[in-house]
Amino acid sequence: MPDAFVGFAHRLVEGGFDLIHGHSAHHVRPIEVHRGRLILYGCGDLIDDYEGIAGHGRYRSDLGIMYFPTVELGTGRLVGLAMVPMQMRRFRLCHVDDDGERWLSDTLSRISRGFGCTVERTRQGVLTLR
Repeated sequence: MPDAFVGFAHRLVEGGFDLIHGHSAHHVRPIEVHRGRLILYGCGDLIDDYEGIAGHGRYRSDLGIMYFPTVELGTGRLVGLAMVPMQMRRFRLCHVDDDGERWLSDTLSRISRGFGCTVERTRQGVLTLR
């Protein structure tokens, strides 16, 4: 993650924002909790029109996540983050298979580790931020 993006997200949090939702990357990017506030550097695409386009398989553009943060009323501090992985098949959202769920969990943990976060599979179909 470029230092400029991290610095900008931190300044937003320090300026009073409770949650930062990054977009534009067509695949998942790191997750961070800064001063108790959630920063999603890039949520990827939940639904897109790239199905069948080759060349970017390592990013698993067929996989997406629905993010469900819980924040403390009045303070905006993050209480928890549940994530439901989904897979797009034939331009429809479907429940992701076990391999896709594991790939998302492992990838998010690996790319978020430098920000002090990991993701784990807590029960089938749900990932949780740690």
